[in-house]
Amino acid sequence: MSQSNLWQIHTETGDFAELCNGLYQREVSIIAKGNFANTQAVQARLESLSYYITLTAHAMIRVIELGQSPLLLDTHNASWSAKQSKNMPWSHKETGQETCLETNQEWANTINWYLQEDIYVGLVVPVLLVDHIIIDCIDRIDLDKQKIRTNVGGWFSLTADDLMNNGQRVNKRLLQPNKKIMTSACTGHRWQGNSKQIPIIPTLRELLLSCSINWKNFKKPLAI
Repeated sequence: MSQSNLWQIHTETGDFAELCNGLYQREVSIIAKGNFANTQAVQARLESLSYYITLTAHAMIRVIELGQSPLLLDTHNASWSAKQSKNMPWSHKETGQETCLETNQEWANTINWYLQEDIYVGLVVPVLLVDHIIIDCIDRIDLDKQKIRTNVGGWFSLTADDLMNNGQRVNKRLLQPNKKIMTSACTGHRWQGNSKQIPIIPTLRELLLSCSINWKNFKKPLAI
């Protein structure tokens, strides 16, 4: 069955209509509250909105139908859902008043994962931002300087010297993907300390990127 046939089938379902409705409501609200430089910027955002909402809704339904995602599809809220664990999915340890998000060995494993030859521009990766993880993608690689840049997170150094930023807690960190971390990112789970907080809903861009995650091999994403 071709992709166009799948799209035609999806548009005839109530789930597709409910997903699109939820996505539209959320995106229009975001645009209404946005700070745009001029009218043209708003018009450009609105002009592309229909395409990306339709694409995202189709992709979310498709990965569920094909059994390519372990997540539950919440059509009413136009988001993914999964049981939230009691503890944060990224490693941490308490040492006096300081909190380390990863041990040296775990950070070394993360560095090694990103320095492999099969890492490339466009790869979907998780980035820790304060109290939750976002779905991001690599947009630049500089192996000579051992740095990687992601679209939202910016530049990340892949050296052990930058493990804890002079001993202070790091609130932005490139993480190595695994099932728990990617589930947390896709569902917007949040923690404060080790207390669960109300989840946030990932952006439209993150929802679309989440549909390309290959849960069996994070270095070989699915085609959207």
